[in-house]
Amino acid sequence: MKINPEVPSSVRELAAGLSQPKPMRRGSVSERIMKCGKASCPCQQDPKARHGPYYSLTRPKAGKTQSRYLSPEQAKLAREQIEQGHKFQEQVERYREACERWADAQLESSPAASSEAAEKGGSKATSKTKSSRRSKTS
Repeated sequence: MKINPEVPSSVRELAAGLSQPKPMRRGSVSERIMKCGKASCPCQQDPKARHGPYYSLTRPKAGKTQSRYLSPEQAKLAREQIEQGHKFQEQVERYREACERWADAQLESSPAASSEAAEKGGSKATSKTKSSRRSKTS
């Protein structure tokens, strides 16, 4: 079977995009406004007096959820990194689909793809062997 070694331009372009390193991450950034533990603090009664906003980055790590607090500047940067991670995942999926189209094209152009080679019932039937074991209850 002759396989065309030429990489399609669409695959080459997508691979070039994947080869550009960028800071990225998985996870999410959340913003919280919270009550403190002091009974005499106004935040206990007035929702407008609550403390914050506090930002946290939550991400999966080794099968567990890991969180850490961030400053407002860090939260902005982390959101950009998370967005870059989403774009990377989309690029990987487009690359995989382009490679599969390339692989399909190779299958279609191979000699085995002809209608004569794909005749129905081309393989011999195999017989099943019977078990020689008998049940212990009989």
